[in-house]
Amino acid sequence: MKQKILVVENDKQMSAMISKALKAASFDVVTVPSLEKAKEALEKEKFDLVIIEDDSDSKELLREIRTAKDYETIPVIFLGKGNDIDRIIALEMGADDYVTRPFNTKELISKIKAIFRRIRWDKKVDRKNQPKMSFGRLEIDKESFEVKKDGKSIHLTPLEFDLLCFLAENEGRVFSRETLLDRLWGYDYFVDTRTVDVHIRRLRTKIEENPSKPRYIITVRGKGYKFVDPDKEGENDTLRSDKEEERWEKTE
Repeated sequence: MKQKILVVENDKQMSAMISKALKAASFDVVTVPSLEKAKEALEKEKFDLVIIEDDSDSKELLREIRTAKDYETIPVIFLGKGNDIDRIIALEMGADDYVTRPFNTKELISKIKAIFRRIRWDKKVDRKNQPKMSFGRLEIDKESFEVKKDGKSIHLTPLEFDLLCFLAENEGRVFSRETLLDRLWGYDYFVDTRTVDVHIRRLRTKIEENPSKPRYIITVRGKGYKFVDPDKEGENDTLRSDKEEERWEKTE
């Protein structure tokens, strides 16, 4: 069965171009020009991915998608001419990616296919025989796709959950941004490593007591990120504040 994609784009020419490219790549496509039409489409049909033009209503639509029971985990890609601030806001609100205009439709299709590959891989993983992971006050249950802190559930998007699991399963190992993009996003080109930084920051706001001084997901200068267990004394020699991380990232 073909995956169905909803395209929310008010520019008729752009909408037609995207639709043509996606159909040529064997996707089912529904295009709508506005926020209201997008809501109607989401209520009537089941979609596997949503592409949203970044405009005045786009953030509202993303917020509604991320709080809707039927669509809170659906992948969302933003399209726009946005600057870094617009891009970061969209990613921190839960968008899986942000494609900046002008773009090649091959880039967009590559990212869509990478998202679907990750989802298919995730579904194939046999989680039943894998134990729950516990790190201090943080619990990760891979069978129920649930994360708890102090016994309280934390809502994560599928990408955030996969990112946390991957790092936690490889506790203590350092992964570069490029490696994380390849392992979790599956991008071979058109890569922007800032995407990883934004998702790491978003994940920290959900699992860390103080995101500016992370204890679980640590930045390793000039290398990337690693997951540590804060209860293991003497092993957290790479704890850094956000200001320190920003200074290091500028020198990389």
